[in-house]
Amino acid sequence: MLNVQDLTVHFDAFVALDRISFRLQPGEIFGFLGPNGAGKTTTLNVLTAQIRPTEGTVFLDGRILWEAFEDLKCRFGYVPDFDNHLEELSAFQNLALFCRLYRLPAERALEALETVELSSERDQKVKNFSKGMKKKLTIAREILHLPALLYLDEPTANLDVHSTAVIRALLKDLAADGTTVFCTTHNMEEAEELCDRIAILDQGRTVEIDTPEGFKTRFAKPVVRVMVDGPEGRETLSIRMDEEDGREMLADKIRLGQVVSIHSDSTSLKDVFLRLTGREFR
Repeated sequence: MLNVQDLTVHFDAFVALDRISFRLQPGEIFGFLGPNGAGKTTTLNVLTAQIRPTEGTVFLDGRILWEAFEDLKCRFGYVPDFDNHLEELSAFQNLALFCRLYRLPAERALEALETVELSSERDQKVKNFSKGMKKKLTIAREILHLPALLYLDEPTANLDVHSTAVIRALLKDLAADGTTVFCTTHNMEEAEELCDRIAILDQGRTVEIDTPEGFKTRFAKPVVRVMVDGPEGRETLSIRMDEEDGREMLADKIRLGQVVSIHSDSTSLKDVFLRLTGREFR
């Protein structure tokens, strides 16, 4: 569906993107995980044809995006990291306006509102909506024309826990129905829960691409947390099982009958990010 090859963007001497490449499959949720300034929004600006790359090519349905944009623009929707509704109008009126622009029947607005669970609020003015409701309305607007590909920039940023859960569930449902979802995030928990595959982006470069479990398996450290009874009471030790000293220590604790419990110390995406980039994730 989407094939990005060697995408490069320069702003004068600054390299915002440096030879980024990836492919997306139908129904996949693909995450761009990276800190602020990593190049996530620049990537979205290219993928939605808002800017042209310095080098590289974006193929959508096998066609070059900016050469066939008029034909391809109906193939995707774009949910930015801000809401831009007509707030004096109701939710239905906002979507009905876009239905006219897309030359769709007004009934499609009702269907989209039902999809994002806003049917009961269809006649409320948008200015009275919460942040979560506005985000859902933005998603409803961008799926009116039933796009095959949905781009989202930080879809749950600044939302409360409930709204975040609702948005994530909605995106999973869209993907299950065949929509390909591409979302940027700097939220590791979100990337791990939501995405089928993740690209870790740092300083304009794609460092690695894998599934959440694949990342954690490949970069897992063989560490166990062992609770022991010692001279000064119970304590928890972190023991590396890939080191001979660690294995001998654990064997000694077991032989002396000091071990209370043993648990594997699972690797997190934050651990992976730090290992791949060598810097804190903000």
